[in-house]
Amino acid sequence: MLIYCGIDEAGYGPMLGPLCIGLSAFRIDDAEPAKGPPDMWDLLADSVCTTARDRRKRIAVADSKKLKGSSGSKLHPLRHLERGVLAFTCMNNGLPGTDTEFLEMLDRSGSIDVDAPWNIDPMDIPVAHSEDTIGIASSMLARTCDMAGVRECMLGCECIDVQRFNEQVQLFRNKSGINFSAIMRLVQQVRERWPGEHPRVIIDRQGGRQHYLRPLQMTFPDARMEILGESERVSRYRLDDDSGPLTLSFETASETTHLPVALASMVAKYTRELMMRRLNCFFTREVPDLDPTAGYVQDARRYLIEVEPVIKRLGVPREQLVRSL
Repeated sequence: MLIYCGIDEAGYGPMLGPLCIGLSAFRIDDAEPAKGPPDMWDLLADSVCTTARDRRKRIAVADSKKLKGSSGSKLHPLRHLERGVLAFTCMNNGLPGTDTEFLEMLDRSGSIDVDAPWNIDPMDIPVAHSEDTIGIASSMLARTCDMAGVRECMLGCECIDVQRFNEQVQLFRNKSGINFSAIMRLVQQVRERWPGEHPRVIIDRQGGRQHYLRPLQMTFPDARMEILGESERVSRYRLDDDSGPLTLSFETASETTHLPVALASMVAKYTRELMMRRLNCFFTREVPDLDPTAGYVQDARRYLIEVEPVIKRLGVPREQLVRSL
């Protein structure tokens, strides 16, 4: 048996909107850990593929940047992200009817600022598909997982809203510390889900960092640690403590080689897009001709200028809307 997990983020660089760190984890009954993780695209090939266009209408699971469509397209830009994320979500939880229900299923941190005016009212989902379409995709996926011996699927997401992000800046002094801390909380959720087992967790590596032993020692001070390898592409560690063994691999471009990381990327991106939809819908009601924003620095500055009268009128604190880093 293998517990095979992936973690990736979305929204690391923007000025507006949350930082979202996604998780997907699977229990694969027939996999032998000594042989390394299986190719889950091959394992689930009857239902899953890596491309947005598929003649068999399988579910696309890939790096989220490849699946989000253009906002100028006739088709909804979230159609591929949503179909994949909600198909996997529905296998265990049923279909959420609102973005709030979706967050409650995935995010145990309670990190959304519910006092922000754009977060008060839930918004309906799905946004790009009918409930029946998602149900059909999820049923197809569940059958394939059952035949492949994939017995459990766990999805999670830490959605760190702007106000909490700014509060954590005071603690960590940089974005990488905020990101790493959230990753470790998701790792802990995996260990709680499968106590005593030996999860293998693949984490998409951002930037040029190659050595992770020190932050891991600070996170798991009572664990025995072994460096299994540190290279330009992969940094891998084994930890043993009272919760059992754990292997963590920080890998570059891991969303192209590990389906759980690709799916985690999709979960993070879809969650962030839902939160940005809330923000844009709120300010568009106040400024009808306002063009929506994805939150990245240059366009965020334009957006903030246009919504400044609304911000002043409502008394929205800057730290609730704009990241300090």
